[in-house]
Amino acid sequence: MRGRGLMLVAGMKMGQQQAQAQAQAQAQQQAAVEQARQEGASQAQAAAPATKDTTAELQKLADLHKSGALTDEEFSAMKKKLLGL
Repeated sequence: MRGRGLMLVAGMKMGQQQAQAQAQAQAQQQAAVEQARQEGASQAQAAAPATKDTTAELQKLADLHKSGALTDEEFSAMKKKLLGL
């Protein structure tokens, strides 16, 4: 009878260890998901100002072209350079 009790205790300890290992794995997975989410948000924030800057620069070039300060060729070349084409 005593041997049976020891087996039950040993089984309970193994179950607890497995539960702890599962909980730890879930916590690590959740941390990885949260980190990826934060990195994605950071990348989106970094990309937004570049778009605004590009739009503002294009507007400046268009204004200079419209005023005659830039020729058609200069405007096209600068626009291509700005857009990375």
